[in-house]
Amino acid sequence: MTNTSATAPEPEHNVRSEPRNRRRTVVKILTGLAVPLIAAGVITAGSPGFGQYKVKQGDTLSHIAARYGTTVKTLVALNDLPGNGNAIYAGEVLQLPGGPKKAPPRTTAAGRGRISYVVKSGDTIGGIARRYHVSQAYLLSVNGMKRSDRIYVGKPILVPVPVPKATAKPGKKKNNTFNGRIYADDVVDAADKNRATLKNRKLPSRGQIRSMIIATSQRYGVDPELALAISWQESGWKQRVVSPANAIGAMQVIPSTGRYASAIVGRKLDLLKPQDNITAGVVLLDRLTGAAKLDIAVAGYYQGLGGVRRNGMYPDTKQYVKSVLQIKTRLESGWNPA
Repeated sequence: MTNTSATAPEPEHNVRSEPRNRRRTVVKILTGLAVPLIAAGVITAGSPGFGQYKVKQGDTLSHIAARYGTTVKTLVALNDLPGNGNAIYAGEVLQLPGGPKKAPPRTTAAGRGRISYVVKSGDTIGGIARRYHVSQAYLLSVNGMKRSDRIYVGKPILVPVPVPKATAKPGKKKNNTFNGRIYADDVVDAADKNRATLKNRKLPSRGQIRSMIIATSQRYGVDPELALAISWQESGWKQRVVSPANAIGAMQVIPSTGRYASAIVGRKLDLLKPQDNITAGVVLLDRLTGAAKLDIAVAGYYQGLGGVRRNGMYPDTKQYVKSVLQIKTRLESGWNPA
């Protein structure tokens, strides 16, 4: 190895305390003490949010720390001051806590960027190159230096470093909640697929859906105004509606209920088809009204009859029942929003 530390300098790249053409006043800073610097401060990024502080005559490191609500120890660590912070030179620019974020490293060769490294006592070009896993020749070329050039304490050196690969931003969070409940991703994915399918289909109007509900209710012996009220509450008589819970269409029937209704009618019902969807909802209402009084039957359509019997009506179920029965009353008086 040709490079050694500053205590045993190599001929070409030893660290010296100052450059030949520039003299710097170096002062000792004892952490936590108000040691005067030969410099006082000028704010270069100037307002709350701070940024940088250029040291000038009449200031102390502890005074700078107090003025900007930090500590000497923090400034020493933030600025990676040489010798564990026990030396600083006049005219040095200090980074302050809360300052602007550093710009991303400048691009060099493919997959590499640059950081600025400040030379410390004992550093050599060879040592810096080994630390950052680059060759001396490459490090010299990046900095426009020759092998005969010397480095000194405080000199900034551009060091090529790997640039992390950009990671893909997480996708938009799924809309997986409905009426205060959270549904599994596979359920929400299925709902999204069904919604996309219905979006591209030609579907009946509200008035047509209303007529289909009345006819289907009469066929299965269900009160038409009850079925209409349920459908209006659930979807506004629209087949295109799909909830995050994958409740589908005009009657907002979930797939498991569709399978239950299919077994009753003796054929597979396609919930994406308006007539099959209405049939499934009306068949469910027929079973519910045959098993419980009206308010419990309506609650069962929303919460599940077993759930209502086990747990009673949840607060949102009570509101649902109240709303459905109010709509039913209005429909019975001749209201027709279609």
